[in-house]
Amino acid sequence: MEKHPLKRGTASTPTHSTSYQSFTNGTRVTYVHSDDDMIDITTSGATDIRSARVPEDDETNVNYSVSFSGAHETADIPGIGQYDDFHTIDWQRDIARDRMRHRYIIKKKQDSLWSLIEGAHDAWSGWLCVLLVGLFTGVVAGVIDIGASWMTDLKFGICPQAFWLNKEQCCWSFNETSFDVGNCSQWLTWAEVLGQAKEGAGSYIISYLFYIVWALLFAALSASLVRMFAPYACGSGIPEIKTILSGFIIRGYLGKWTLIIKSVGLILSVSAGLSLGKEGPMVHIACAIGNILSYLFPKYGRNEAKKREILSAAAAAGVSVAFGAPIGGVLFSLEEVSYYFPLKTLWRSFFCALIAAFILRSINPFGNEHSVLFFVEYNKPWIFFELIPFILLGIIGGVIATIFIKANLYWCRYRKFSKLGQYPVTEVLVVTVITAIIAYPNPYTRMNTSQLIYLLFSQCGISNTDNLCDYNRNFTDVNSAIEIAAAGPGVYQAIWLLILALILKLVMTIFTFGIKVPCGLFIPSLCLGAIVGRIFGIGVEQLAYHYPKTFFFSGECYAGDDCITPGLYAMVGAAAVLGGVTRMTVSLVVIMFELTGGVRYIVPLMAAAMASKWVGDALGRQGIYDAHIALNGYPFLDSKDEFAHTSLAADVMQPKRNETLSVITQDSMTMDDVENLLKETEHNGYPVVVSRESQYLVGFVLRRDLNLAIANAKRLVDGICGQSLVVFSSGNPPQTLGPPPLKLKKILDMAPITITDQTPMETVVDMFRKLGLRQTLVTHNGRLLGVITKKDVLRHVKQMDNEDPSSVLFN
Repeated sequence: MEKHPLKRGTASTPTHSTSYQSFTNGTRVTYVHSDDDMIDITTSGATDIRSARVPEDDETNVNYSVSFSGAHETADIPGIGQYDDFHTIDWQRDIARDRMRHRYIIKKKQDSLWSLIEGAHDAWSGWLCVLLVGLFTGVVAGVIDIGASWMTDLKFGICPQAFWLNKEQCCWSFNETSFDVGNCSQWLTWAEVLGQAKEGAGSYIISYLFYIVWALLFAALSASLVRMFAPYACGSGIPEIKTILSGFIIRGYLGKWTLIIKSVGLILSVSAGLSLGKEGPMVHIACAIGNILSYLFPKYGRNEAKKREILSAAAAAGVSVAFGAPIGGVLFSLEEVSYYFPLKTLWRSFFCALIAAFILRSINPFGNEHSVLFFVEYNKPWIFFELIPFILLGIIGGVIATIFIKANLYWCRYRKFSKLGQYPVTEVLVVTVITAIIAYPNPYTRMNTSQLIYLLFSQCGISNTDNLCDYNRNFTDVNSAIEIAAAGPGVYQAIWLLILALILKLVMTIFTFGIKVPCGLFIPSLCLGAIVGRIFGIGVEQLAYHYPKTFFFSGECYAGDDCITPGLYAMVGAAAVLGGVTRMTVSLVVIMFELTGGVRYIVPLMAAAMASKWVGDALGRQGIYDAHIALNGYPFLDSKDEFAHTSLAADVMQPKRNETLSVITQDSMTMDDVENLLKETEHNGYPVVVSRESQYLVGFVLRRDLNLAIANAKRLVDGICGQSLVVFSSGNPPQTLGPPPLKLKKILDMAPITITDQTPMETVVDMFRKLGLRQTLVTHNGRLLGVITKKDVLRHVKQMDNEDPSSVLFN
């Protein structure tokens, strides 16, 4: 049974209280609110030592003492109203607690100038917090971009005059007029450093060996750092961020060690040439920055539900700096990762993404005038007929994505349940060696994935020397339009190399995503799609060249100028595969046109994204992130899923009809009885009833709060012993000759959300999703029957979908 900490109106006996009741579908929700019971929340020095895997000091439990008016036995109890690791938060309670705090500040505003300033600070602390998150995220992203580009080039050579420059900067800074891949006298390959010629077999072998050694060194360093200092820094982090934003606690997942190691490890693993991207982990890094900075503002740091608002804005900033796409970032946070997204959070996310993008633009890590990764300038409108190949690309993208998701899940499941999972660093090194050995001979897999995508997106012009642009053209007049031409032998050779690159990238990404280094999925997905799209585009282009009079080119290609842009097909293909893998639609299209600057191609992108989502949904229900959430057994109730079954609350509640329910009576159990109940049962909370015979419900009390209150009473209250009565009622208990009673009304939740046993599960699931419940109590004619927790709901949903209900691991 789930734990359900202190809720609204439970602080002390209200002297005058109002209660509101609403009746919906057999659901009774009671709100008790009183003007006099103000809860004063202060931080106490006590910390909660827990067995989390990560030594996070900023993540140790911030404890509250809730101080109450009342007799001597209601002294401050540290730690009430907190959550344990791997537990679900109670949104209703946290939001109510914040409202109470807010009302208190408003009330005090008139008292003094200082209270007025405090009130103003409270009002703009949210904006200040997201401003700081945006600033830090932009700076960290700039450092990661610069570090990764320098270390990626380090595998190929070095700039002897200034070793801290990457290849492009090295060639630009010494006033060579054109930066061309082949001829840059300042940049020395490792073969030249060792005194070999620039070309030839010897220099090729030396370069090959250096490439493998550097890749191994970077990968080993990354995997070792993750293993030693921050085990949570591996993977992309988006499945966990989705789970955390849905109201789950994973201590240390967003702590400072995870932030530092994830940032450093990301630079190393991207530089190692592994088939991974740095965009997904940017979201994790931004959320870790958001979590750490929220502790500067107690309003957010001490309230888990309010903290989720800052984390949603941070996720938007993460995508904003990863792609240079601020609006796409906000939409990504809304569509993909956030669970609770009020309008206020939308504005703050927008502001946070704007600040982060602005800072990244000032740092200018790409060294050009654009803050986006792949800026393209196509000047040709698309023909109406081209929608057919675009939709075809969407279908192909959906198929490739499904193959990838199914294969990757199979491999991750195998890794999880076999011996392989015990050797994470070895696995990283083996994957790195194989990737480096296969990747080096093919120029398209040897280059950085981002450079490859940029090459596939770009148009063929006079300056392009790549084989992809080996058409039979003669550029006599520089200003004339590039006309359509037959593909030369170089183009066909490039197509074969690209097909090989596609197969290699697909296979290596399947084995790479999920190994114990920071690794994202956006860039490999975009790359797979761009390769397919470019090959497809060259095919359509040659079709238009050889048969320009066909009706579907409708005279547009008749004049001989270049009417088909293969780069546009690469862009559409990239969107199709990424959409199929992640199942994004709106945010994907916005990210793609912000990423490339191709606003006039919104319709082709939309068509491909929709087609790939439909095909993906038809072939497999879940996107990669949802599939990984299910694989890890996180308690995530997806708000997009429909619950289409006809079961009732009585079918799902615990205990079943013939079993006994563990309850606490309001004034007839001794402390020994309560402690025995706590020892014998594992539940996270207990209903409190009038008596065992009547089973009329009084309220709900949490295991954690009970333990803290009893330990606190033993330490501080004289005369409390095992025979003391534990009293949850407000009146004075009958005078007995025994030891003094222990009054615990203050930790009792007097307004638990209750339903009747005939409530349809559809309604119950909706309540859990929309109200963010941890548990609800089931009654019949006002008598308590049982409890439904979030875990019970998740297991029931799995059972109804014919999946294994025991795969839900946490509370």
